[in-house]
Amino acid sequence: MFAPDVHFDFAAALLLAAVVTGVGWLIDAKLFAPRRTAQAEPGKWAEFCRSFFPVILIVLLLRSFLVEPFRIPSGSMIPTLEVGDFILVNKFAYGLRMPVFHNLLVPLGEPERGDVMVFRYPRDPSKDFIKRVIGLPGDSVTYRDKTLYINGEKMSREVSGYYSADAAGRKVIAEEMIEQLGDVEHRILVSPHRPNDDAEFTVPEGHYFMMGDNRDGSEDSRAWGFVPERNLVGKAFFIWMSWDGRKNRPALDRIGNTIR
Repeated sequence: MFAPDVHFDFAAALLLAAVVTGVGWLIDAKLFAPRRTAQAEPGKWAEFCRSFFPVILIVLLLRSFLVEPFRIPSGSMIPTLEVGDFILVNKFAYGLRMPVFHNLLVPLGEPERGDVMVFRYPRDPSKDFIKRVIGLPGDSVTYRDKTLYINGEKMSREVSGYYSADAAGRKVIAEEMIEQLGDVEHRILVSPHRPNDDAEFTVPEGHYFMMGDNRDGSEDSRAWGFVPERNLVGKAFFIWMSWDGRKNRPALDRIGNTIR
């Protein structure tokens, strides 16, 4: 029986495959290999375990502790990330975690305001979400008249133009702005004709407040609350591939871009 936030996903399948092939290889090496003559060939199962265990283990370690690929399915992070972007996520930026069970093994760092972060959705930890870190533990976050205030300080922003595109079959038309979150300067979208979604929050200890850069097209902490530290997955840092679904071809101008 899995714990509430442990699910049989690709990571669990990799871990199971590593355990099964590793045990199979170990049993053959310790029990059967010493009894075989020099001319005898190992059985098919032993050969399979011996061949695939190192490969599976390397993939598991790389994916769990170094870098993991993700695909952007929605327009909540436009214009920073677009539908069809394939990104890489730094898995050790916020500490090394046990695969599948998510326990923190080695604390290496903590999220900073402005990070683009992948996390497990608090209402359904089997799903991975990506948003921007807005509020850190203890922060007061206010969103009023489509303007962000953190601990009473207004985050500066200025209009840089207009944005128009199709995102997951929906037309997005909005003002594009440059927002400053401490040292992080990034682009956001604001729709002047959409109703204001004013709210004020205080971030609990051990939690984070997340928002999408497409401010009027994102369901985020304003709707479903805070992200607990246990749900952190990693920091998005690179677009390695992007597919333009409308033109049915790679979006070459996005490939190789860093994420900030």
